Amino acid sequence: MVGQRIGYIRVSTIDQNTERQLDGIQLDKTFTDKASGKDTKRPQLEQMMSFVRSGDTVIVHSMDRLARNLDDLRRIVQTLTGKGVRMEFIKEHLTFTGEDSPMAKLMLSVMGAIHEFDRALIKERQLEGIALAKKRGLPTICQPQFVKFFTPSARPAHDESGSHHSTRLGVCLEYVQNPVTGCKTLKNNVLQPLNFV
Repeated sequence: MVGQRIGYIRVSTIDQNTERQLDGIQLDKTFTDKASGKDTKRPQLEQMMSFVRSGDTVIVHSMDRLARNLDDLRRIVQTLTGKGVRMEFIKEHLTFTGEDSPMAKLMLSVMGAIHEFDRALIKERQLEGIALAKKRGLPTICQPQFVKFFTPSARPAHDESGSHHSTRLGVCLEYVQNPVTGCKTLKNNVLQPLNFV
């Protein structure tokens, strides 16, 4: 009997688009998490792990969508392949079956370590940015009491720096990047204008 083709999709926030990850790939069932990949406490991941059976294939866009640290990635892949499930990672062009060569195991470790390192660098840059903003007296968090919606057409052009506009307008970077869910903050006790000129 031929197993099912199961897709696993993960995005970090509820407003991120999931469509690009497994677009055009024929799947029997898809599990989608809108949660951080920092650990494996994700409802749809847990359901997918329970759902799959021997002979099934789990297809994931990239390793960092499944796990953001090497230990979790190895554990998930070993658990699934131990059940007779085949794992495919589209972006890395890698497949794991449980009967993998030493080279395949090395590639899993190397690619997983790269994704873990990337996450650590992102976190480090965020902390540096927060420290710099505090030093300059700029807002470092979104303040819900100042939430205000405006049209996406008011956003800066793609070639303009979002951080430049957030600094100039005195608003959170998140507000410039996503005005629908971002927020507007006060600078010098005055609400800043929303036109990007």
